[in-house]
Amino acid sequence: MKVRLLSYTPDPERLIAAAAKNCYSAADVDGILDGLTEEKTQSFLQMLTEIGHESPIEHVSFSFAIEGVSRSLLAQITRHRLASYSVQSQRYVRECGFEYVVPPEIEKIPQAKEKFIAAMESDQQTYEELTAVLMQEHLQTLLASGVPEKQARSQAEKKAIEDARYVLPNACTTRIVMTVNARSLQNFFRLRCCNRAQWEIRALAEEMYKLVYAVAPTLFSKTGPSCVDGACTEGKMCCGQASQVRAHYLALRERIREQA
Repeated sequence: MKVRLLSYTPDPERLIAAAAKNCYSAADVDGILDGLTEEKTQSFLQMLTEIGHESPIEHVSFSFAIEGVSRSLLAQITRHRLASYSVQSQRYVRECGFEYVVPPEIEKIPQAKEKFIAAMESDQQTYEELTAVLMQEHLQTLLASGVPEKQARSQAEKKAIEDARYVLPNACTTRIVMTVNARSLQNFFRLRCCNRAQWEIRALAEEMYKLVYAVAPTLFSKTGPSCVDGACTEGKMCCGQASQVRAHYLALRERIREQA
């Protein structure tokens, strides 16, 4: 898995403070940024957290490049609808020797790993064979209709992989560009950094968290699993490890601050 913060709203915390100032002061637009020192900015952000006024946080967004994650993860992350996604297409990109994610529980059991890899290799072979059969059929049809050979081959391949992709597994890796506003990102972290989240999306969420905390520590100072800065919200499904999770995130924040 590789995660990169591609871009984000410049000076994000000051912008949020300016939006909050607009709500609570008589300053006109020409003076909305005046007096927003680092201390004043932090004060505004802390106030928003304390009173639960979250809409000003939506003015800030972050864009990530995500690579080496599975199609299984893709199905989960796109449930977070208040975000924008651009995903590598299996319809237009041929999966030649596709890479795949091996779940840790399979990785640590030799017999399970052997069967898993055999299944991936079988899927790849089936995909290639199916692509070849479909491509040949489409090529003959296109040539018979008078399409020039070079163009016909290109069109035939695209039509073939469009249907051949149906045999590809959830483990097949993909690339995603994701843009999300800070308020939705905070919600994403509360849900996906939790111990009850599936292991792959939890690992992704923590990598994303480290990247945004480094550039906006006050904004994300109360963010992470719900148990880090409050009570667990999972009810009877609680993992029972709130103290360990809390210690992990406090240590994580400290490491990021030291590296800044």
